[in-house]
Amino acid sequence: MDYKFYYSNENGQDDYGLKDFTENGYNLKCTTFKVKYPEQEQDVQPGMEYLMNPRPIYNNPYYKASGKLKGKVAIITGGDSGIGRAVAVAYVKEGAKVVIVYLNEHKDAKETKDVIDALGGESLFIAGDQKDPKFCEYVVDQTMKRFGKIDILINNAGVQYQQKSLLDISDEQFDETMKTNVYGMFYLTRSALKCMKPGSNIINLSSVTTFYGEPELIDYVTTKGAIVGFTRSLATNLADKNIRVNAVAPGFFWTPLQPACWEKEKIPTLGADAPMKRAGETYEIAPLFVYLGSDDASYVTGQVMHINGGLVKG
Repeated sequence: MDYKFYYSNENGQDDYGLKDFTENGYNLKCTTFKVKYPEQEQDVQPGMEYLMNPRPIYNNPYYKASGKLKGKVAIITGGDSGIGRAVAVAYVKEGAKVVIVYLNEHKDAKETKDVIDALGGESLFIAGDQKDPKFCEYVVDQTMKRFGKIDILINNAGVQYQQKSLLDISDEQFDETMKTNVYGMFYLTRSALKCMKPGSNIINLSSVTTFYGEPELIDYVTTKGAIVGFTRSLATNLADKNIRVNAVAPGFFWTPLQPACWEKEKIPTLGADAPMKRAGETYEIAPLFVYLGSDDASYVTGQVMHINGGLVKG
């Protein structure tokens, strides 16, 4: 199916992902491209993968593992679905044991566990609210009891809400976004650091929206910018301890966060303004996390890795 789209107004609002800049600002634009994701939306954050149409592609059957993470233990927040699920699958293929932290997406978590079990992987699934520092301490405690160490921490969990104006962002929404995306990362990192040894590493999830300033995700972009600063500062702080800290800034990937955030009309054009003219599938980003989590990246710290189909050049 082809999808033809025009801007709804001359100042660029409601562009549903197709941005055309001229020296005078936004310009009326028409484009035709093949729709991969039909209109859909969810009324729950951070979204449910089992409700998506089509389902995201999280597993690359042609991926050739080589034991890059053999024996390592990784905590992955938001690992039940989306990017977290794809990373968990790739990590298990590379020999890692994974601790999957998620909020309440139990059906998605069960699907992920079934995949990990089928691959012969070892896993621990823990449900709870990362905004609670005591829960973060519990995650670390249970990881140490089960596996005895923490080699990799992936702070992937997050929420995002579309709002047309700053005036539409309530105190409650701002608080929820900040505490989920920033406080939760801070709490879990602080708890995990007590158990991390030289050679371990932390990978935080930022976003391409930080680098071009998505106008309808103001509070979300604020948190993702904070994550960049946190990553760079912590990397410098921990360098002499040989604990690496990096961030990944994805572009638009087909994850539950998309239909849970955007109005349904946005979904068919998701990623269409990138040079590659499409959104990414989650299996396409997982190898980057493998690289950063492995000893191949032993001299990489304080970096933000861009993977966005060419939308923003790092």
